Amino acid sequence: MSIQLSPDRGSPFKQYLLISDFDQTLSFNDSGIVLSEMLGIAGFPGRIAGLSRIHMVQQGGELAYLLLHDPEYRRVRKQDLIEAGKRIRLKENIRLLSRLLDDLDGHRFSFYVVSAAPEEVIQSALEGIVPHDHIYGTRFRYDQASGEIESIVRVPAGYGKVAVLEDFRARLPISHDRIVYIGDGSSDVHVMLHVNRLDGLTIAVSENKYITQIARRTILSDDALSVLIPILEDILGWNTTRIRALFDTHGFLLQEWDKVRTDTLTISKAPGNSTPGVEIQ
Repeated sequence: MSIQLSPDRGSPFKQYLLISDFDQTLSFNDSGIVLSEMLGIAGFPGRIAGLSRIHMVQQGGELAYLLLHDPEYRRVRKQDLIEAGKRIRLKENIRLLSRLLDDLDGHRFSFYVVSAAPEEVIQSALEGIVPHDHIYGTRFRYDQASGEIESIVRVPAGYGKVAVLEDFRARLPISHDRIVYIGDGSSDVHVMLHVNRLDGLTIAVSENKYITQIARRTILSDDALSVLIPILEDILGWNTTRIRALFDTHGFLLQEWDKVRTDTLTISKAPGNSTPGVEIQ
């Protein structure tokens, strides 16, 4: 799929590019887990861990590798991926998030999904919510006779996400600081570092230590609308009163909003140090 982007010339909006991961960012479970459970294939987490240990593939691209090489996954066909997408449990209010991003107080965020999950899974899961041409996932080439996966066309995982982002940015000329990236795991590290370097906004939606240390903001919620908080605060400069008013306008209450900074420490004696411990009051 080619990336079709064009700037809105003469538009009154300030244009931004917002890219989101899919698995456990817009959904609750990994696509591979849902597909494996649907087909009755056991041991998916162990297979992923094994590939990760030997660095066989880019982090995030493990499912694509299994679908192409693992005997139990070789029976997967395109229709299986579409059916798995229908079973994905999505976070709440993705549709409303997409609509609000189209006009936030004169700011327009072009919303794209970039993920190593199979493209058919994402398109099926987000059917009627995100246009197919705004979804950039792992794409396979299928054997026309048997329907089995013949080869991999692309896997947007690891540094591959950086390449996709740069392709977007080249086709939609925007300044570096008008990029927002949302992700949840280790496969998002490269692209988050890249966006940070460009002075964009990176948002982590999990407690994964590898990205919470990199992302400029971390938001934990079961509702996709939660990612609006750092956008409204850090880009639009809104205060909490105005943010609460926006949610209230759409029938939502920010019932719990805890801003927490946590330092996690492990303190142990240095080798050879016999100094007795000191209790700190």
